[in-house]
Amino acid sequence: MQDGSLLAAVDLGSNSFRLEIGRLDHGQIRRTEYLKETVRQGNGLDESRNLTQDAMQRGLDCLARFGERLRGFRKSQVRAVATQTLREARNREAFLAKANQVLGFPIEVISGREEARLIYQGVARLLPQSDERRLVVDIGGRSTELILGQRFEAQVMDSFRVGSVAWSMKYFPQGEFTTSAFQAAEVAAKAVLDEALDAYSHDRWEIAYGSSGTIGAVADVLLASGFESAAVTRDALEWLREQLIAARSADRVKLEGLKDDRRAVIGGGLSVLLAVFDLLGIDEMLAAQGALRHGALYDLLDREHGETDIRSSTVERMAAKFGVDLSQAQRVRKVALQLLRQLREGDGPGDVERLHRPVEWAARLHEIGSLIAHSDYHKHGAYILENADAAGFAQPELHQLGLLVLGHRGKLRKLEADFGDDEFVHQLLALRLAVLLCHARRDPDLRGLTLRADGRTVTLELRPDWAAAYPQSAHLLREECVAWQKTPWAFALD
Repeated sequence: MQDGSLLAAVDLGSNSFRLEIGRLDHGQIRRTEYLKETVRQGNGLDESRNLTQDAMQRGLDCLARFGERLRGFRKSQVRAVATQTLREARNREAFLAKANQVLGFPIEVISGREEARLIYQGVARLLPQSDERRLVVDIGGRSTELILGQRFEAQVMDSFRVGSVAWSMKYFPQGEFTTSAFQAAEVAAKAVLDEALDAYSHDRWEIAYGSSGTIGAVADVLLASGFESAAVTRDALEWLREQLIAARSADRVKLEGLKDDRRAVIGGGLSVLLAVFDLLGIDEMLAAQGALRHGALYDLLDREHGETDIRSSTVERMAAKFGVDLSQAQRVRKVALQLLRQLREGDGPGDVERLHRPVEWAARLHEIGSLIAHSDYHKHGAYILENADAAGFAQPELHQLGLLVLGHRGKLRKLEADFGDDEFVHQLLALRLAVLLCHARRDPDLRGLTLRADGRTVTLELRPDWAAAYPQSAHLLREECVAWQKTPWAFALD
């Protein structure tokens, strides 16, 4: 990506939706525009964990406004991510179907650990380079992320279902602040966060940073109230709690620096922050400038360059963890990409990169299920991928990867896939043929083999002596022709 390119990140948080637009300048992304709207989808989940119609409409109205601003951006320039509320919402697909349309770009519902990774990337990118060991805390509307890291590497990441919106609704439902309500909220938050005690103990980090909403709001209030330290301290948090209790309710709080959009959730956010301080033994915390949306922006840059794409590193780690035969994986990868290039010979560089990476990853991971059992290993592998916490991957990406691994062998009717998607079918066929041609676990003879597509008919041309020289491979190819007869596609040999 060239200097001067515009990049955009959309963060669908539980309390607020944010749009960050920046311009690439010698490896750094300089903000050109920032939009934030308080949507509060987090308090729009009903008892069945479905988003109410009002909550969905608030979100859609906001995304429509963001979408208008993003007109003219290419898909490679925008990343939109959704967090805990949509992770929980049972009717999220109904919302996303409309949301993708009004925004104009696909929205990824990311896992808690992926959210934590992106938060750390955002924080680290906007801090001076340092070898300090960092604890990063992000208290969102319905989840809290804790991360340990150094430089640009997040080393320990977790997400907990406790946040400012959820805790405000549960422990301060009418916006009333009492000592007993704060005590109950803090005890409950510690109970959720208790498992973090060992992993995030004080001896594992040197400086604590707070990212995004709650810590930013608290820091603003303390600064406006005359606290001189740039850091948020335990004493300052206890002072703020007393101010809220003295005010008795959210609508009566009169504190300089407290924005109206934070008033309704300040009690829940503060109680969680106090619990984090007590549980992890934090004396002071610095408010960081970076956040999830900044991490998403820099992740776009990494995805542009395959060698720095965190997803490729994740695939390598998974292959090692599950004892993949690396020689066979590399063999299948090489053949699959060669066949896909033939099928997609008219694609531009951007499309080549976009379509080749999933096939490359699937080739590297197609045998991971063998560690569980060789029988039906493709099904085991697909299950692993569908349920993995894989750094860098959004859930739709893992689903596509799981479909490729599930479909790389066997019957095609088992796939709940869209066979009207030419790109996916080409990817799947290239992978299936590569696995088939590499069945003997040695480099196949591809001289004279050409794969070409004519609409929904794909033909593999063989040189005249090939079938006689490789009778088992020829038999498997004829079976592949039969397998595709039960789909809208045809595969033929010539």
